[in-house]
Amino acid sequence: MNRAFSRKKDKTWMHTPEALSKHYIPYNAKFLGSTEVEQPKGTEVVRDAVRKLKFARHIKKSEGQKIPKVELQISIYGVKILEPKTKEVQHNCQLHRISFCADDKTDKRIFTFICKDAESHKHLCYVFDSEKCAEEITLTIGQAFNLAYRKFLESGGKDVETRKQIAGLQKRIQDLETENVELKNKVQDLENQLRITRVCTSPAGSVSPQSPSTDIFDMVPFSPTSPPPPVPTPNGTQPPPVPGRAAETKRDLFGAEPFDPFSCASGDFPPDIQSKLDEMQEGFKMGLTLEGTVFCTDPVDSKC
Repeated sequence: MNRAFSRKKDKTWMHTPEALSKHYIPYNAKFLGSTEVEQPKGTEVVRDAVRKLKFARHIKKSEGQKIPKVELQISIYGVKILEPKTKEVQHNCQLHRISFCADDKTDKRIFTFICKDAESHKHLCYVFDSEKCAEEITLTIGQAFNLAYRKFLESGGKDVETRKQIAGLQKRIQDLETENVELKNKVQDLENQLRITRVCTSPAGSVSPQSPSTDIFDMVPFSPTSPPPPVPTPNGTQPPPVPGRAAETKRDLFGAEPFDPFSCASGDFPPDIQSKLDEMQEGFKMGLTLEGTVFCTDPVDSKC
């Protein structure tokens, strides 16, 4: 494998940013398989993986097995590997986990990339066979990584610590809301016990003066879903109904829409948001090597 691509400053990308950020670029290829590798980068690492999977392909071919066809969908959200007919997702490789991508100049149909597995944290080398689009697919992955990295910086990568604090505060709010619900249930239980006690201790035929619609403090419980009845005006007419509040966009504690890192609603932060943000930051900081060219033009803020 020789150096596949050396990015020049005046080199333009193959696709528009909108095509990769709002949609995806599809490609058809044959999937030779994936194998574990020791390093996240390196031409020699990829070459050994390709040789290993090619040998396995020849064995399967001699046994009458065909190489499975797949569809690749490349966008700023990752590289999806799908079954072409059913569209079932077989693998979903997020871009910040892809560290190396190359096409083989000795066999122009072969291209490959190394991705860190989300569960096992092992580095896996994926190898594909594309008759005409190997180099184009390699460049498309490089462009998608570049766009995803910039979007990560623009939408929150530079204030990771602030987002972590916001996520922690939102988690605290959720805990307090849960505690509030539990306390309301306990108060309701006490009210029920008090009513039962009054019924049991009241003389026969007497009616308890306590209204069932009041709480233990003789107050009418507040219900946001039951508005108070309208009070007639002095001339006897009913006031106009109060218009209902329109559905508001969910926002975080400071009125901003929380970071997903791309888009996410308030309260959607996963419990391990800190580790996920750290992983994304580390992955983008490592960059994507496209046969010697690192697609990471701006360093990640060291304060993140």
